[in-house]
Parts: sequence; structure tokens; C-alpha cells
Amino acid sequence: MVDAVHALEGEVRELIRRSGLDPARDEDAVRRLVRDAVTDYDERSVHGGMPVLADLESASKAVWDSVIGFGPLQQYFDDPRVEEIWVNEPSRVFVARDGVAELTTTLLTHEQVRDLVERMLKSSGRRVDLSSPFVDAVLPDGSRLHVVIPDITREHWYVNVRKFVK
Repeated sequence: MVDAVHALEGEVRELIRRSGLDPARDEDAVRRLVRDAVTDYDERSVHGGMPVLADLESASKAVWDSVIGFGPLQQYFDDPRVEEIWVNEPSRVFVARDGVAELTTTLLTHEQVRDLVERMLKSSGRRVDLSSPFVDAVLPDGSRLHVVIPDITREHWYVNVRKFVK
């Protein structure tokens, strides 16, 4: 299913680009686009030549999370028990659930970490780069984002999100 979702992500990104939709402003339209793209993909995959989607709802959520949300980290944003998320290196993602820290099974690449940080910073207008190697920002839901990159850190981008708990 991973290959099918990956292919679908590319299709949805292209559909969003061609349609001129802004996911931040046109959430309902983008949700319809994702739903329609998943349905269309499922119908095409029945005729062969494409990986089949095992679960359309899971595929829709995975595509939505990847294209609009925070990808592999979105599950932690969606979990009300998670209070904090931190990435010490791409293969070491931790969360604090009900006050207890735990190492997750989430594995990221260096590029995914950079892309996620850029996506998180987009709404704040802030940036992180060599001239500004650390940044604090507020995410749209009120959560606090803290990012530090090399040369301040030794090798990896460090990311911390303190979720806004209602």
C-alpha cells in the first residue's frame, strides 16, 4: 500500500498545483480533491498495472497528512494525549504522552525533517538557515515550534513541538 499511497501523493500534489487551490484557505475543496483522487486511483488500479489500495480511508488520511499535514508526524499532532514531539535525529523521534517520554517507531530522512520544518514555518513567515540557525515559532493550532540546525548542533536538525493543549 505504501507504493500506492506514494504514487497517489504525487498525483494529488500535481492536481492541487494545477487547480491553483491553497490548502490553507481551501481546505474543503482540497479534501474533496483528495477523496476524488483516491476514488479515481482505486478504480484505475482494479484494471491492473498499479498497486492496489487496501483501505481507501487509510489511504485518504495518509495522502492528506503527507500533502496538507505534517506527514509522518501528523499522527502525533492528532493524538490528544501527546503533549510534546521532538526529533533528535531523523531516526530518533520522541513524544511525551501523558507526561511520559517515549521513543517512537517513526523513521524520517534528513530531507523529510527539512521539508516538515519548512511546512511548519510557512504559516509563521519565519525561516531557519545558516544566517538564522535557530527559530521559535507558533503553529496555526497554537503549538510552539523550536528548531536548531548545524552549525549550532553537531549534525542533525533538532525539532521540538510543544503542543497547544486545550
